[in-house]
Amino acid sequence: MKNAIIVISGGLDSTVTAYYVKKRLNYDKLKFLFFNYNQRSLKEEEVSVTKTARILNAELKKVNIPWLGEISTAVLNKDKEIPETTKKDLEEENKDLMPWWVPCRNSVFLINALAYAESEFIKSKEKYDIFIGLINEGRVHMKDTTKEFIESINNLQKHATDNGNFKIFAPLIDKDKTEIIKLGKELNVPFELTYSCYIENGPCGKCLNCMLRKKAFYWAGIEDTTFYKQQPN
Repeated sequence: MKNAIIVISGGLDSTVTAYYVKKRLNYDKLKFLFFNYNQRSLKEEEVSVTKTARILNAELKKVNIPWLGEISTAVLNKDKEIPETTKKDLEEENKDLMPWWVPCRNSVFLINALAYAESEFIKSKEKYDIFIGLINEGRVHMKDTTKEFIESINNLQKHATDNGNFKIFAPLIDKDKTEIIKLGKELNVPFELTYSCYIENGPCGKCLNCMLRKKAFYWAGIEDTTFYKQQPN
Protein backbone atom coordinates (compact mmCIF):
# COMPACT_ATOMS: atom_id res chain seq x y z
CA MET A 1 0.00 0.00 0.00
CA LYS A 2 1.29 3.46 -0.93
CA ASN A 3 0.58 6.30 1.50
CA ALA A 4 0.64 10.02 0.77
CA ILE A 5 0.48 13.21 2.80
CA ILE A 6 -0.62 16.06 0.54
CA VAL A 7 -0.24 19.74 1.40
CA ILE A 8 -3.42 21.23 -0.01
CA SER A 9 -4.97 24.69 -0.10
CA GLY A 10 -8.05 24.15 -2.26
CA GLY A 11 -6.54 26.00 -5.20
CA LEU A 12 -6.04 24.68 -8.72
CA ASP A 13 -2.46 23.47 -8.35
CA SER A 14 -2.78 21.57 -5.08
CA THR A 15 -6.17 20.10 -6.00
CA VAL A 16 -4.95 18.80 -9.38
CA THR A 17 -1.89 17.41 -7.57
CA ALA A 18 -4.16 15.51 -5.17
CA TYR A 19 -6.11 13.99 -8.06
CA TYR A 20 -2.85 13.13 -9.84
CA VAL A 21 -1.45 11.37 -6.77
CA LYS A 22 -4.65 9.36 -6.38
CA LYS A 23 -5.47 8.56 -10.00
CA ARG A 24 -2.14 8.54 -11.85
CA LEU A 25 0.37 7.60 -9.17
CA ASN A 26 -2.13 5.18 -7.59
CA TYR A 27 -1.56 6.04 -3.95
CA ASP A 28 -4.04 4.15 -1.83
CA LYS A 29 -4.16 6.09 1.44
CA LEU A 30 -4.31 9.88 1.39
CA LYS A 31 -3.98 12.35 4.23
CA PHE A 32 -4.58 16.03 3.47
CA LEU A 33 -2.78 18.75 5.45
CA PHE A 34 -4.64 22.06 5.37
CA PHE A 35 -3.07 25.08 7.04
CA ASN A 36 -4.81 27.90 8.85
CA TYR A 37 -2.36 30.79 8.95
CA ASN A 38 -5.04 33.47 9.28
CA GLN A 39 -5.32 33.88 5.53
CA ARG A 40 -8.20 36.05 4.39
CA SER A 41 -9.60 33.26 2.20
CA LEU A 42 -9.55 30.67 5.02
CA LYS A 43 -13.26 29.82 4.95
CA GLU A 44 -13.44 29.45 1.18
CA GLU A 45 -10.28 27.35 1.05
CA GLU A 46 -11.47 25.08 3.85
CA VAL A 47 -14.79 24.44 2.08
CA SER A 48 -12.93 23.51 -1.09
CA VAL A 49 -10.47 21.18 0.65
CA THR A 50 -13.23 19.49 2.67
CA LYS A 51 -15.19 18.68 -0.50
CA THR A 52 -12.11 17.37 -2.28
CA ALA A 53 -11.23 15.19 0.71
CA ARG A 54 -14.68 13.60 0.58
CA ILE A 55 -14.41 12.91 -3.15
CA LEU A 56 -10.94 11.35 -2.92
CA ASN A 57 -11.63 9.59 0.40
CA ALA A 58 -8.77 11.43 2.09
CA GLU A 59 -8.35 12.04 5.80
CA LEU A 60 -8.27 15.78 6.45
CA LYS A 61 -5.95 17.21 9.08
CA LYS A 62 -6.11 20.93 9.89
CA VAL A 63 -3.01 22.64 11.24
CA ASN A 64 -3.37 25.98 13.01
CA ILE A 65 -0.37 28.29 12.76
CA PRO A 66 -1.89 31.75 13.29
CA TRP A 67 1.52 33.17 14.25
CA LEU A 68 2.60 32.92 10.59
CA GLY A 69 -0.30 35.17 9.64
CA GLU A 70 0.52 37.59 12.45
CA ILE A 71 4.06 38.18 11.23
CA SER A 72 3.13 38.24 7.54
CA THR A 73 2.86 41.56 5.73
CA ALA A 74 1.20 39.99 2.68
CA VAL A 75 -2.24 41.09 1.53
CA LEU A 76 -3.22 37.45 2.03
CA ASN A 77 -3.15 38.14 5.77
CA LYS A 78 -3.74 41.86 6.13
CA ASP A 79 -6.83 43.90 5.38
CA LYS A 80 -5.14 45.91 2.67
CA GLU A 81 -6.19 47.08 -0.77
CA ILE A 82 -5.53 44.32 -3.29
CA PRO A 83 -2.94 45.33 -5.92
CA GLU A 84 -4.50 44.92 -9.35
CA THR A 85 -2.69 42.59 -11.72
CA THR A 86 -3.42 43.46 -15.36
CA LYS A 87 -3.22 41.37 -18.52
CA LYS A 88 -0.27 43.53 -19.54
CA ASP A 89 1.53 42.64 -16.32
CA LEU A 90 1.14 38.95 -17.10
CA GLU A 91 2.18 39.32 -20.74
CA GLU A 92 5.34 41.20 -19.74
CA GLU A 93 5.88 38.96 -16.68
CA ASN A 94 5.90 42.17 -14.68
CA LYS A 95 4.86 40.67 -11.38
CA ASP A 96 5.69 42.28 -8.04
CA LEU A 97 5.60 39.27 -5.75
CA MET A 98 6.20 40.91 -2.39
CA PRO A 99 2.53 41.85 -1.74
CA TRP A 100 1.79 38.11 -1.95
CA TRP A 101 4.86 36.77 -0.11
CA VAL A 102 4.27 35.03 3.24
CA PRO A 103 7.60 34.49 5.06
CA CYS A 104 8.92 30.94 4.58
CA ARG A 105 5.40 29.64 3.94
CA ASN A 106 6.17 26.53 1.89
CA SER A 107 9.10 25.68 4.16
CA VAL A 108 6.84 25.90 7.22
CA PHE A 109 4.19 23.77 5.50
CA LEU A 110 6.65 21.06 4.46
CA ILE A 111 8.39 20.89 7.84
CA ASN A 112 4.97 20.35 9.43
CA ALA A 113 4.20 17.66 6.84
CA LEU A 114 7.56 16.02 7.50
CA ALA A 115 6.91 15.99 11.25
CA TYR A 116 3.52 14.40 10.60
CA ALA A 117 5.05 11.74 8.35
CA GLU A 118 7.73 10.91 10.91
CA SER A 119 5.14 10.72 13.68
CA GLU A 120 3.06 8.25 11.68
CA PHE A 121 6.15 6.14 11.04
CA ILE A 122 7.15 6.14 14.70
CA LYS A 123 3.65 5.18 15.84
CA SER A 124 2.66 2.62 13.23
CA LYS A 125 5.71 2.01 11.00
CA GLU A 126 3.63 3.29 8.08
CA LYS A 127 5.77 5.28 5.64
CA TYR A 128 4.18 8.30 3.96
CA ASP A 129 5.51 10.21 0.97
CA ILE A 130 4.87 13.96 1.02
CA PHE A 131 3.43 15.91 -1.92
CA ILE A 132 3.04 19.61 -2.59
CA GLY A 133 1.39 21.27 -5.59
CA LEU A 134 4.24 23.40 -6.91
CA ILE A 135 4.22 24.15 -10.64
CA ASN A 136 6.32 26.00 -13.21
CA GLU A 137 5.59 29.66 -12.43
CA GLY A 138 7.62 31.01 -15.36
CA ARG A 139 10.51 33.44 -15.39
CA VAL A 140 9.19 35.44 -12.42
CA HIS A 141 8.56 33.03 -9.57
CA MET A 142 8.68 32.78 -5.81
CA LYS A 143 11.89 31.21 -4.50
CA ASP A 144 10.08 28.44 -2.63
CA THR A 145 8.41 27.05 -5.76
CA THR A 146 11.45 25.63 -7.55
CA LYS A 147 13.14 22.28 -8.06
CA GLU A 148 16.11 23.61 -6.10
CA PHE A 149 13.81 24.31 -3.16
CA ILE A 150 12.39 20.76 -3.21
CA GLU A 151 15.90 19.31 -3.48
CA SER A 152 17.00 21.39 -0.48
CA ILE A 153 14.04 20.25 1.62
CA ASN A 154 14.78 16.64 0.74
CA ASN A 155 18.38 17.13 1.86
CA LEU A 156 17.18 18.75 5.07
CA GLN A 157 14.92 15.83 5.99
CA LYS A 158 17.97 13.56 6.16
CA HIS A 159 19.19 15.59 9.14
CA ALA A 160 15.83 16.71 10.54
CA THR A 161 14.36 13.23 11.12
CA ASP A 162 15.64 10.23 13.02
CA ASN A 163 15.03 7.84 10.13
CA GLY A 164 16.16 10.30 7.45
CA ASN A 165 14.46 8.38 4.68
CA PHE A 166 11.36 10.39 3.79
CA LYS A 167 10.63 11.72 0.32
CA ILE A 168 9.06 15.04 -0.65
CA PHE A 169 7.69 15.40 -4.17
CA ALA A 170 6.34 18.16 -6.39
CA PRO A 171 5.22 15.93 -9.28
CA LEU A 172 3.78 18.73 -11.45
CA ILE A 173 6.65 21.18 -11.08
CA ASP A 174 7.53 21.05 -14.79
CA LYS A 175 4.00 22.01 -15.86
CA ASP A 176 2.73 25.56 -16.22
CA LYS A 177 -0.77 26.54 -15.14
CA THR A 178 -2.25 26.03 -18.60
CA GLU A 179 -0.95 22.46 -18.56
CA ILE A 180 -2.35 22.06 -15.05
CA ILE A 181 -5.81 22.98 -16.36
CA LYS A 182 -5.51 20.46 -19.20
CA LEU A 183 -4.34 17.74 -16.82
CA GLY A 184 -7.15 18.57 -14.41
CA LYS A 185 -9.64 18.16 -17.26
CA GLU A 186 -8.19 14.71 -18.03
CA LEU A 187 -8.47 13.74 -14.37
CA ASN A 188 -12.07 15.01 -14.11
CA VAL A 189 -11.17 17.57 -11.47
CA PRO A 190 -14.29 19.58 -10.55
CA PHE A 191 -12.78 23.02 -11.11
CA GLU A 192 -15.87 24.66 -9.66
CA LEU A 193 -14.88 23.32 -6.24
CA THR A 194 -11.45 24.98 -6.33
CA TYR A 195 -10.75 28.45 -4.92
CA SER A 196 -7.80 30.43 -6.19
CA CYS A 197 -8.49 33.96 -4.94
CA TYR A 198 -6.25 35.50 -2.30
CA ILE A 199 -9.10 37.18 -0.42
CA GLU A 200 -12.39 36.26 1.20
CA ASN A 201 -15.80 36.48 -0.49
CA GLY A 202 -14.17 36.28 -3.91
CA PRO A 203 -13.12 35.49 -6.47
CA CYS A 204 -12.12 39.15 -6.76
CA GLY A 205 -10.99 38.92 -10.39
CA LYS A 206 -8.03 41.28 -10.00
CA CYS A 207 -5.48 39.65 -7.68
CA LEU A 208 -2.47 37.83 -9.09
CA ASN A 209 -3.98 34.38 -8.54
CA CYS A 210 -7.31 35.24 -10.17
CA MET A 211 -5.53 36.64 -13.21
CA LEU A 212 -3.26 33.61 -13.54
CA ARG A 213 -6.32 31.36 -13.28
CA LYS A 214 -8.20 33.22 -16.03
CA LYS A 215 -5.16 33.25 -18.28
CA ALA A 216 -4.63 29.50 -17.84
CA PHE A 217 -8.22 28.59 -18.70
CA TYR A 218 -8.07 30.84 -21.77
CA TRP A 219 -4.90 29.31 -23.18
CA ALA A 220 -6.04 25.79 -22.30
CA GLY A 221 -9.15 26.36 -24.41
CA ILE A 222 -11.35 25.24 -21.54
CA GLU A 223 -14.31 27.24 -20.28
CA ASP A 224 -13.76 29.01 -16.98
CA THR A 225 -17.11 28.99 -15.21
CA THR A 226 -15.77 31.00 -12.25
CA PHE A 227 -17.78 34.14 -11.51
CA TYR A 228 -15.32 36.96 -10.90
CA LYS A 229 -16.43 40.14 -9.18
CA GLN A 230 -14.20 42.32 -11.34
CA GLN A 231 -12.81 42.15 -14.83
CA PRO A 232 -9.58 44.22 -14.71
CA ASN A 233 -7.87 45.82 -17.66
